[in-house]
This record gives sequence, C-alpha cells and structure tokens, in this order.
Amino acid sequence: MRKILEKGVFEITFNRDFAAVIAGCAAVERPGQGGTWINADIISAYTELHHLGRAISAEAYLNGELSGGCYGILLDRVFCGESMFARKPNASKAAFLTLARRLFANGVAFIDCQVPSDHLRSLGGREISRGEFLSLVSSALKHTPLSYTLSACNRE
Repeated sequence: MRKILEKGVFEITFNRDFAAVIAGCAAVERPGQGGTWINADIISAYTELHHLGRAISAEAYLNGELSGGCYGILLDRVFCGESMFARKPNASKAAFLTLARRLFANGVAFIDCQVPSDHLRSLGGREISRGEFLSLVSSALKHTPLSYTLSACNRE
C-alpha cells in the first residue's frame, strides 16, 4: 500500500460524495450474511449525521471514477469506522489509510474498526478486550474535544 499511496494511484478526497460512499457500501455482496445491515433507515440516519458533521467519508477515485471509499462516525477523539467498499483493487484501503493519517494528524486517539477481519489486520488493526476498549474511549473523551468535524477532513 505504501507504493500505491506514494505513487498517488488514486485521488483521495474527504466528504466529497458521502451518499455515493454509503450506497457503495450498501451494495457490497456479503456471502453468508444474507444481505447488508445498511438499509434505507441506516442510510437516512447516517446521512443526517453527515450533515451534522459527525459522519465523514473518504473517497478513492481512479480516472475520475469513484472506485472505493469508507465512512464512519467522528466522536471527539474517536473515529468509529462503519463500512468500506472497493470497485477496484486497493481503492478502499487507499481511502481508509489516507483518512486514518489525516485523523491521527488532527488528534484522533484511535479508530474503532468494530468487527475484526484479516482485511483490517492487514491495515494495522488489532483486536482488544472490552476493558481496554472502554479505557481507551474514556481516556479519549476526557480530553478537550477536537475543534473540528468536517473541516479537518476537507478535500485534499
């Protein structure tokens, strides 16, 4: 991924097309899961959160076409990743890693990936205990909230 990011294979933007990102995530086939949890009610709720500056997205474009992305909730110094999708290899990874760099550079303490997977482990995620998670959240929320929501994640 380092080479892909250094070469700038994808144009990465933030919050340019939240609606397309959440729709892309909803359209992902999930073998063995019988569908997606991202239904119309979820899309509506997260879109409202996006308008309020709490849900943010990262988009990866290849030759001007949306090729992947991710979205999640920003709560003070915690980012909760909700979902990601890719139409081209490495597109979602490029979007997520670029977003993660931006978030950490702006004071986010950690990213909650929620459900462990090999894909997330390949991006540096690790599983932690509930106790450790609650301690991290408590510590992150005790600090002065970051003074940004969407402003820190504007387009590159």
